[in-house]
Amino acid sequence: MSHTATHEAHSGGGTKEIIKVTIILSVLTIVELILGFWMMGITEPGFRLAIKGTIVILMMAKAFYIVAYFMHLKHEVKNLIMTICVPLFLFVWFITAFLYDGNSFKTLRNRYDKHFKEQSTIKVPAKAEGHSEKKSAE
Repeated sequence: MSHTATHEAHSGGGTKEIIKVTIILSVLTIVELILGFWMMGITEPGFRLAIKGTIVILMMAKAFYIVAYFMHLKHEVKNLIMTICVPLFLFVWFITAFLYDGNSFKTLRNRYDKHFKEQSTIKVPAKAEGHSEKKSAE
């Protein structure tokens, strides 16, 4: 990096980059909002899922820009980036693994031990008409 580039970065030469990132983040946010409001009127489940996936991808792009520019990781060395990214990926993997394991345990418990069957899956017989409430004499 030359002396001029270093001097320019410290004397406000990064203003264009900040404005560019701010515009990108604003556009991504506006597109997300438009997709979200548009999705409210759509009833087809496959199309809603595609829009939700698009919104998640846009959110990840925003997270990248925020981490890269506002947390100053874009200009850092690879070792510092890895000390942040590797634990983050491990954390996400742990959460996913624990949720998957818990769901597996719930499914196996309900399949093989009927005593623990979830209340939401038990059919309740309909009560006969007129016998569902006790009438008071008042």
